[in-house]
Amino acid sequence: MNISLPDSLKSFAEEQVAKRGYRTSSEYVRELIRNEQDRQRLRDLLLVGATSPPAGPSDVPYFDVLRDRARRGARG
Repeated sequence: MNISLPDSLKSFAEEQVAKRGYRTSSEYVRELIRNEQDRQRLRDLLLVGATSPPAGPSDVPYFDVLRDRARRGARG
């Protein structure tokens, strides 16, 4: 895939490659695309959550259970 960019965008991309330690502009563009994919996945999950019915109360016992799960998961 070849992408044509105006000089200002090309210069910006080249600056980012140099500043952020990418080896090539292709590597930089790939990361931009991956970040956009992640952003869209997160947006979709947030929309699903926002339109779903509440699962139950978010009270102290609920968060205690979440903390316990996180601790168990962190231990492997």
